[in-house]
Amino acid sequence: MEHAVSCSGLRKRYGKRIAVDGVSLEVARGEVVGLLGPNGAGKTTVIKMLLGLVAPDAGEVTLLGRPAYEPSARSRVGYLPELFRYQPWLSAAEVLTLHVKLARTDISKADRQAALELVGLGQRAADRVGGFSKGMQQRLGLAVALVARPEFVILDEPTSALDPLGRADVRDIVLELKQREVAVLLNSHLIGEVERVCDRVVILDHGKVAAAGTLAELLGQREVRLHLTDVSPAAEARLTATTVLDHSGDWTTVALPADDDATVPQLVSDLAALGVQIHAVEPGRITLEERLLGILRKADQ
Repeated sequence: MEHAVSCSGLRKRYGKRIAVDGVSLEVARGEVVGLLGPNGAGKTTVIKMLLGLVAPDAGEVTLLGRPAYEPSARSRVGYLPELFRYQPWLSAAEVLTLHVKLARTDISKADRQAALELVGLGQRAADRVGGFSKGMQQRLGLAVALVARPEFVILDEPTSALDPLGRADVRDIVLELKQREVAVLLNSHLIGEVERVCDRVVILDHGKVAAAGTLAELLGQREVRLHLTDVSPAAEARLTATTVLDHSGDWTTVALPADDDATVPQLVSDLAALGVQIHAVEPGRITLEERLLGILRKADQ
């Protein structure tokens, strides 16, 4: 699988503080990877090293097949930083024109207008940025990141100032990029957004990779809640043969292996045969937020 970006053993120290400590990750073409972690985990520093904006103290970064420090590698990358400001006296169209010139790329006026249309600003191309709301400026930042048709896009908190409709628009854009085989690295505190669009997730904590994998791997544990009465000792023994996560009153929660469709019917059948009254069976699954919190709390212990 061809990687749009790959890094290994990234380290960065600021004075006595180690910001990034041995981080390795990769994003394949057409893949959406979520970068998660608490404030101060090192996410922004990793992003800057991937872009060649900060030199690592150790480790290597390959960006679209070339060393990240080479300007030619960055010419095919789109970047939406978390904090950005545009000249308030410029119009939205002029902002795109300026950034196209700074990137020394040849993007037609029609393509620049198409980028504004994509983010919902087509009718505001001539309006001054100083009159834009935070959400509109966020949309403009996304247009700047996408205007040159990049092969790899880094989005740092792209939905932070957007309303629910705007967040849905960004999700659609990310999925469209994926269909075009564009690689996307998405840094967001909105866990639900990451869960909806990402193929894999990398969780950073204290500058290190605390966990990484596909959503299926990270959320592999499924859960089922059972409302049971008349539970005999034999039925209790049958329940403990599974992984019991919680027992509160008449409700018992058990964990299931990923992609296992046989355990629940067999468990229900066995309990019924043992005389248990089964009032409800509610399927569930651990959320990415719950998994993230569990990983971070375990790391702090």
